[in-house]
Amino acid sequence: MLVGERMSRPVITITPDLPLTDALSMMKKERIRRAPVVKDGKLAGIVSDKDLLNASPSPVTTLSIWEMNYMLSKITVAEVMTRNVLTVTEDTPIEQAARIMVDNKIGGLPVMREGYVVGIITETDLFKIFLELLGARESGVRVTALIDDELGQLARLTEVVASQKGNFVAFGQFTGENPSNKLLTFKIKGMSQDEVREAIKPVVKEIIDIRS
Repeated sequence: MLVGERMSRPVITITPDLPLTDALSMMKKERIRRAPVVKDGKLAGIVSDKDLLNASPSPVTTLSIWEMNYMLSKITVAEVMTRNVLTVTEDTPIEQAARIMVDNKIGGLPVMREGYVVGIITETDLFKIFLELLGARESGVRVTALIDDELGQLARLTEVVASQKGNFVAFGQFTGENPSNKLLTFKIKGMSQDEVREAIKPVVKEIIDIRS
């Protein structure tokens, strides 16, 4: 899966000269938490709602309402935005984009094409993919199991499920307890919980959880 398949588009952008109050209002109206900042068609930065809120006067300030409004009207997005922006392209693997976001503790990446912003991939987009990966909206028998990290183990698991007319609707593989095993989470349709348990017991190391 590539970023271009799951990015948010069309992307909502703002300009560097936009007053802070207008930027906050726009984000609230559009229900977004961050936006690329674009000047003359080119990416100039990125700003989040936290950046804008942190630039606002403290609620315990001694300034009057008039003074606060005057100050806020003078602050522009350019003064609070992040200028050195990490970006990805449409053909970036989705897991690479996720790694960049986690490693740099950021919640979104503008997606570029020939120097122009064509979308944005955010933590919300990744959460939606995670829901699909684990079949959160699908019914079936959900299993979490440990399996030996050996050649052919996954093939044996899928073969025993197929032999019982079961159908995988979700499948995820994760780091196990140690390098010798893997943690699997999958969901199966077409079999009862007891049927799944009996079918997979000989080919997994341990059934950690099973539920319908």
